[in-house]
Amino acid sequence: MKNVINKKILQLCMYAMAVILISFVFGSCQDSDLEIQQDFPFEVQIMPVPSKIAENETVEIRISLLTPSDFNGTQYHIRYFQYEGNGKLQYFNDPPYLPNDEYQLPQKHFRLYYTSQASESHQFSIWIRDSFGNERRVDLEFDNAS
Repeated sequence: MKNVINKKILQLCMYAMAVILISFVFGSCQDSDLEIQQDFPFEVQIMPVPSKIAENETVEIRISLLTPSDFNGTQYHIRYFQYEGNGKLQYFNDPPYLPNDEYQLPQKHFRLYYTSQASESHQFSIWIRDSFGNERRVDLEFDNAS
């Protein structure tokens, strides 16, 4: 009789340990404890560009977006605003960008081409934004070369 009681107590302790272990495992897997970072800040690096530009001349602007880590779902968008002068900014052979319209960037290393359409100085800002709302501004200025 004593053996049967000891077996029942041992089984009860085993069940209690299994319940405690299961509750510990499932309790540690809550969503609030699991942090997956997708939002990585970025920096804009621009290769040096000429300081002067003549009318109808095109300048290549090489841009790299630098991030401490990558998330495959991140998308980057670009827009620009021209303060002074008259010119067009475009990506490779795409149609020229319209000021303040937003365009998706296909990659993090790219080249833009600015073509002067006036014989005066040029000032414009390029704004690059990622899909998480991080935004960087780059100001460019070209003096008249003539």
